Amino acid sequence: MMLTWEEFERVDMRVGTIVEAREFPQARRPAYQLLIDLGPEIGRKKSSAQITHHYQPAELIGRQVLCVVNFPPKQIGPFRSEVLVTGAADAAGHIVLATVAGPLPNGSRLV
Repeated sequence: MMLTWEEFERVDMRVGTIVEAREFPQARRPAYQLLIDLGPEIGRKKSSAQITHHYQPAELIGRQVLCVVNFPPKQIGPFRSEVLVTGAADAAGHIVLATVAGPLPNGSRLV
């Protein structure tokens, strides 16, 4: 299905820096709880991410990622995920994070 440019513009994707990452044992599938700094306009937001195959929590700190910030929050067990961290599946179906080629200010919008 083709999108119009106006439909694409409604998706608000921003650059954020992961400032906290920890195990999420209550999740049905292996996941981490992330806290992402999305700049002064949006602030710090939480996300649950099923990225345990390729990443350890400590190595995620300081990594910049692309997040969709205008989806409604999603309750995942006891955790409220506020943004969607983006990525793509590798050949085995494990998620690899979508990142940026160089440092950008937190909150920068994908255009």
